[in-house]
Amino acid sequence: MNKEQLEGKWNQVKGEFKQKYGNLTDDDTTFAEGKFDEMLGRLQEKTGKRKEEIKKEIETW
Repeated sequence: MNKEQLEGKWNQVKGEFKQKYGNLTDDDTTFAEGKFDEMLGRLQEKTGKRKEEIKKEIETW
């Protein structure tokens, strides 16, 4: 999955989260978007997996 596909999937998830949890704001979900690469780095550090492996796992979640 390329960056655009990951972002598209995130937009779908973000919309569902905002519907389910009405108190989420655009700022809340935008903050999470900006931290995606940082999150991947932390997952990589903790699991010892490559970023590509982690992205693939996210794709199939």
